[in-house]
Amino acid sequence: MTISRLSGLRSRLPESLRPYFEVAPLAALFLGISSGFAFAMIGATLTTRLAQHGITKSTVTAFALTILVYNFKFLWAPVIDHVRLPVIGRYGQRRSWLWLVGTLVMAAVAALGFSNPADSLYAVAVAAIFMGAAGATFDIIIDAYRIELLEPRQLGIGAGMSQYGWRIGAAASGALALVVAARFGWAAAYMACAVFALPAMLVALLMGEPPRHREPAKPRSAAAAVAAYFSPLLEFIRRQGAVVVLLFVLIHKIGDTLANLTLRLLFQDLGFTNDEVAFYDVGIGFVALLAGIFVGGIVYERLGMKRAVMISLVLMAVSNLSFAMLAVAGHTNIGMAAAVGFENFASGIGGVTVVAYLSALCNLRFTATQYALLSALASIVGRLLTGTTVGALIESIGYVNFYLMTTLVALPGVFLFWFMIRSGLADLSIGSAGKDQPPN
Repeated sequence: MTISRLSGLRSRLPESLRPYFEVAPLAALFLGISSGFAFAMIGATLTTRLAQHGITKSTVTAFALTILVYNFKFLWAPVIDHVRLPVIGRYGQRRSWLWLVGTLVMAAVAALGFSNPADSLYAVAVAAIFMGAAGATFDIIIDAYRIELLEPRQLGIGAGMSQYGWRIGAAASGALALVVAARFGWAAAYMACAVFALPAMLVALLMGEPPRHREPAKPRSAAAAVAAYFSPLLEFIRRQGAVVVLLFVLIHKIGDTLANLTLRLLFQDLGFTNDEVAFYDVGIGFVALLAGIFVGGIVYERLGMKRAVMISLVLMAVSNLSFAMLAVAGHTNIGMAAAVGFENFASGIGGVTVVAYLSALCNLRFTATQYALLSALASIVGRLLTGTTVGALIESIGYVNFYLMTTLVALPGVFLFWFMIRSGLADLSIGSAGKDQPPN
């Protein structure tokens, strides 16, 4: 479909739907698909694979530590901002890196697929770390490309479309992996899922270098290179209230992360089959997420960023209670559909509002590094706790008490953002990516 035909279609849609059919938000959708699939390969899919091989809960949740690679991606994100690749670098800083790392992600998926837990958990761990490093780097470039492609007015809708794509990529690749694995084995399942890296690579080919990209000054000495490495962090810390903002980013998602990284264990222990998980967790969740993203876009537009973020934080905290109720109810498809549906609806709203806020915090000169830092901080505590204590904690207190606990630990983030609104820090922290006239 050409851009002119897309514009014609958009003009015939209700006004509330038109922003979703602009070119840049649609591109964000496909970028999100590739991002979500890469995470799923070492998230829910690997958890299910290990659980089906009879690996203990403590060992399975310890593999969540491989996901921690995502939380340290800010350490090498400055390379993405500053280093121009030879040969393909002439096609643009963002595009060339996206194509290179997309290829590495496909190779990493294949390596993970051919690593068999029955033969060597060590080999699986090494392959998972390789996959995590490639996927995290893919995330760095995809996020920077998305933020620089979207106009400030599109950050909310674009963030929602990106989250929508993320869930499509994670859910579709996860469901495909389950179905293929049940029939042809896990190696074939991972190989089939590798194609999900292509949507982001095709977006870069069709859309070109993002128009809002600002290349930082090239360092002329070793000292300048060191200064350039730390300049994104220093620029952020110098902002008024930066410490409070960073604390909010660090704690606001703990409860949500703890709950989501353990859901496949809950489903396995409740006796849900692969096909039931694929249908209810993916199908019902997909529809609910679509509704949540749409509602989130309307809430963001009509109530503004601050109130929209506050509403989404409350909903995401409360959604964890639904899994406590499912744990009480046991193996019930209706209960699973309701719990997954509510969680995805809340996540859809949060995907629009919270991700838009984090995107708006970035300075366009350091988009890759600053968003990598913010997104890494957003889930590092939850992932660290999942990998070190959650398996034993679930075995000790049970699923019901565990999900009640995740609801309680989500509340400090809600109260801190309320303070940020009252003190004005929610507005003062916004960077050039969230402003209509960013500096060159």
